Amino acid sequence: MDQTFEKRKKVILDFISDDMYVPMKIKEIAIVLQIPREQRDDLKEVLDVLVEEGKISLSKRGKYSKGQAVRLKGVFQANARGFGFVTPEDGAEDVFIPEENISGAFQGDQVEYIITAAPSGRRREGKIVRILSHSVVHIVGLYEKSKNFGFVRPDNQRYLKDIYIPAGKEKGAMNGHKVVVELTSYGGENMKPEGTVVEIIGHINDPGTDILSVVMDAGIPTEFSEKVLNQAVRVSKEVSEADRAGRKDLRDWLMVTIDGEDAKDLDDAVSLQTIDGNYVLGVHIADVTNYVQENSALDREAFERGTSVYLADRVIPMLPHKLSNGICSLNAGEDRLALSCIMTFDQAGEMIDHEIAETVIHVDKRMSYNGVAKILEDNTEETGTDQEIVSMLLSMKKLSDILRERRGRRGSIDFDFPETKVILDENGKPVDIRPYERNDATKIIEDFMLMANETVAEEYYWRELPFIYRTHEVPDEDKIRKLSTFINNFGYHIHVRNEVRPKEIQKLLDKVDGTPEEALISRLTLRSMKQARYTTENTGHFGLAAKYYTHFTSPIRRYPDLQIHRIIKENLRGRLNEDRISHYEEILSRVAAQCSDRERRAEEAEREVVKMKKAEYMRSHIGEEYDGVISGVTKWGVYVELANTVEGLVHVADMRDDHYEFAEQTYELVGEHSGKTYKLGQTVRVRVADADKLQRTVNFEIVS
Repeated sequence: MDQTFEKRKKVILDFISDDMYVPMKIKEIAIVLQIPREQRDDLKEVLDVLVEEGKISLSKRGKYSKGQAVRLKGVFQANARGFGFVTPEDGAEDVFIPEENISGAFQGDQVEYIITAAPSGRRREGKIVRILSHSVVHIVGLYEKSKNFGFVRPDNQRYLKDIYIPAGKEKGAMNGHKVVVELTSYGGENMKPEGTVVEIIGHINDPGTDILSVVMDAGIPTEFSEKVLNQAVRVSKEVSEADRAGRKDLRDWLMVTIDGEDAKDLDDAVSLQTIDGNYVLGVHIADVTNYVQENSALDREAFERGTSVYLADRVIPMLPHKLSNGICSLNAGEDRLALSCIMTFDQAGEMIDHEIAETVIHVDKRMSYNGVAKILEDNTEETGTDQEIVSMLLSMKKLSDILRERRGRRGSIDFDFPETKVILDENGKPVDIRPYERNDATKIIEDFMLMANETVAEEYYWRELPFIYRTHEVPDEDKIRKLSTFINNFGYHIHVRNEVRPKEIQKLLDKVDGTPEEALISRLTLRSMKQARYTTENTGHFGLAAKYYTHFTSPIRRYPDLQIHRIIKENLRGRLNEDRISHYEEILSRVAAQCSDRERRAEEAEREVVKMKKAEYMRSHIGEEYDGVISGVTKWGVYVELANTVEGLVHVADMRDDHYEFAEQTYELVGEHSGKTYKLGQTVRVRVADADKLQRTVNFEIVS
């Protein structure tokens, strides 16, 4: 192999193109051609070039074949640093696309690509060879005017180029306006995309414009049509005698709602009685389907939205407020229609009976999580709450503990990350960021809702009727093995037999509880899991270690819950004939896919708003010092998390006291001269160096 590179290419190409050649891995090619071990890197370089030129192909298994490289399809995801990834349509791991191989692709494009390299143990690399279609039509960004034209700087950093706006296409936008642009051209390698301003959101400094920009960039609708609003008014009638007919009357049952202080859409109430030594738990869910008829304007709009979206300064509801905060909300002191799951447990928490029924209820008291937690903590009557309710809450705590303990025994995984609570002033400026911790009251509601969801799912699975389940698949073996290799550095181990069991994951979380590496290992473990989704097949819920699971308890804010309520009610009324069963079999796959997609869209918008407000908050604290804990260590620096949940990066370039190298085995940064180390879980004092609201990043520097 001491010929020139081009001659080596010809030798290899002739060999692979021979009619007798069969697909081989690089090691096999080297053996057949008698290439010494020390020259195999040269062989790999030649093969990579031939693949990139499309003269040979490389399979997923690392085998080289004659003929054109196989063209694969996927969706392109750009990165702000210039490179990108393609998510293959077959669900395989993302393929890295170097900047020089993007070929003018735009964020979200459906593309054809070829594999150019498949390094052992690393992500495959590829090249985009054809753009099939564009999925992005509208982009949100900041308008800036030049003399004879304008341009828009996209908010989303994945859009790598500014959008050119020809004169007359700006719709009156001025410098500083946040706008929505409709693309008329996607540009190319050396040409900017072009577009027309179709909506002015507001000035960048106007209260709420920033959050509304995130919402509109995600494509989330914020207004209801007049037709939908009018329909909501027409159906929002008080509960009548005709509505109550044929329903189980539970208005004399003691029941409460327990929600956040600022909640307005109260879709679940709970009751608990002790009868013959058994617990009789009632989970009563607003009967939204009574007001949202299938295929009505309200229903079509709810299907399109899929879910309510909860942001720092607003809720974008799935249903108009006239319904979600009105007749569908289980307001205390008013008759309401419900779908109830009534479950009887013995003292050990074993369910011995259950009933699912259409009911009419009357909530006695609206309660808050913090108020209930205080009652449970103080066990006192001095809270202004009736003693009968206090007694019921104390019994609820006992049952909740029993159910939680049983769930833990079967292996349910409990990722107890503190959520972030963002406090805004009247102008939408963040004035405080703090962790929103779970308390005993939130755990009670969580345990009872989980139990109702499992009970409904199991009953309808065995009825063999069309249904929507909430499923969570077993993690990929490769991801778990990578996690196992990582945690071995800290002395932990996961038993992976034929497949990992949820109990093994929970054992790991129990072991790291309270340790310096807890946050990192918990996050990496969570990232090793698959994403839960809605499906028509019941494949179980790995994270909950549940054989049967659905979403039944939130029809005001989640469309899948609303959909299965219809099926349940038709079954209770004996109306699920062959035609209706066929109808549901036909539509439910589409409903499940739509709801999964809309859930992801909402979650991403919610995350982006929190990250943006964290950066904005820290922007007003530049120069201030905080104690934090190192939550991540990488070759480019350490991530430090503050007590208020804000996480920021200390870049190695800003660690000026020494030159630091990343020790991969121990996940430490080590000073070359001083030997000083920064490791996971270490407490450090940091100063806020910078914060970028647009990029949603925070930068710290370590205080010596």
